[in-house]
Amino acid sequence: MLTIATRLDVMHRLGRAMADPTRARILLQLLEQPGYPAVLARELELSRTNVSNHLACLRDCGIVVAEPEGRQTRYEIADPHIARAIDSLLAVTLAVDEGAPCMSSGCQVPGCCEDSA
Repeated sequence: MLTIATRLDVMHRLGRAMADPTRARILLQLLEQPGYPAVLARELELSRTNVSNHLACLRDCGIVVAEPEGRQTRYEIADPHIARAIDSLLAVTLAVDEGAPCMSSGCQVPGCCEDSA
């Protein structure tokens, strides 16, 4: 049964999902393309059990969905809004580093793209 999560619950789920370095690495891989546990484990140099456990957490948080494909299961980001939100968070993180250039050519954030010279 699907339910509508409160805003606080959504923040908690996203924070929990991204707080763990392994889950963050998996999410970054899934932002690029859907993946399979065995392939993700190989690419991230992790055990398949470890990857499967983290994927279960991400699935339970509502961040990824599992799509059965025969004997395999393909995982992907559950909603394009989540992918865009993670991309936006990554851009904010880059902007915090004073030495990193702004990734958005149309940035409207005051002081973000100005030269510090």
